[in-house]
Amino acid sequence: MIYVYIIDDSAVVRSVLKQVLEMNSDIKVIGSSPDPVFALEKLGKSERWPDVIVLDIEMPRMDGISFLKKIMHTHPTPVLICSSLAEESSETAWVALKEGAVGIVTKPKIGLKDFLEDSAVYLGECIRSASISKLKHQISAPSPKTNGLDFTKIATTDRIVAIGTSTGGTIALEDILTSLPANSPGIVIVQHMPEKFTEAFANRLDKICKITVREAKDGDRIQEGTALIAPGNRHMEVVGSGAQFIVRISDGPLVNRHRPSVDVLFHSVAKHVGRNAKAFLLTGMGSDGAAGLLEIRQAGGRTIAQDEASSVVFGMPREAIERGAAEKILSLGDVPSEILAG
Repeated sequence: MIYVYIIDDSAVVRSVLKQVLEMNSDIKVIGSSPDPVFALEKLGKSERWPDVIVLDIEMPRMDGISFLKKIMHTHPTPVLICSSLAEESSETAWVALKEGAVGIVTKPKIGLKDFLEDSAVYLGECIRSASISKLKHQISAPSPKTNGLDFTKIATTDRIVAIGTSTGGTIALEDILTSLPANSPGIVIVQHMPEKFTEAFANRLDKICKITVREAKDGDRIQEGTALIAPGNRHMEVVGSGAQFIVRISDGPLVNRHRPSVDVLFHSVAKHVGRNAKAFLLTGMGSDGAAGLLEIRQAGGRTIAQDEASSVVFGMPREAIERGAAEKILSLGDVPSEILAG
């Protein structure tokens, strides 16, 4: 049983979210509070500490970020951000991730009850993922080993790097992409995250990376020194276009309960790029990407899975390893040098 505590200033949200979460037989809501001050008082007297805290960001008396910092210092606990503010102000949501939150769920300002009820399965998966995640202070990844490489001799012609990740992936991607030189091979990325957050996520990375990072648009060319991130709630595929590769952005049904799906990207990479591809399946819950990674390996591409020690959630990489899809198993800190290796 996964025990959950909800902190949200809306009584409606607290009530509906409790009902929705408890539609999942393995989840029990053990309490709720309208703001973090009440929550700290109540949790301090509770006989059971929650496995996961669901936290709004904008609340009276103490905002969610301040609470998050406090709780990570005094009693580290997996925290899932559930806020409409996360959609509008992804900078705030990004701060939450940096401070230790393990995921973000955006809630609409209208149609909230219907949204929560329709998202029962999804919210349940988010809670399960959070409950088994390792918090950032528990992970000690080696420093990226890029210093020994001669960046002027990196072979990038016709090479494409594909990356798939979920829970814990935003911080992992920052670690990887900020370590890469401007002449890195073209990169395509699927990160499970809410719609509207991906553009701001890409823009933030673009400011701190030597490479160009942006949210992908239909028809974008994959080229040296650029990373394209699949838009939230849209699938991304790689296709050939003359002598170059471009991305196709589409709707379509959920795949492995995700859109964008890593498998959708990886299947297209296996089909159109084949042996010129290098694919990485990083931290995340579930199996999305495992089948596609195997297909890339069978097509002659190079395939890598993140190791358990440096993964926030060792679900997707484990599935790939068990299927024989991963040619190599690497720590997060070794990924940048592997991207650049010939």
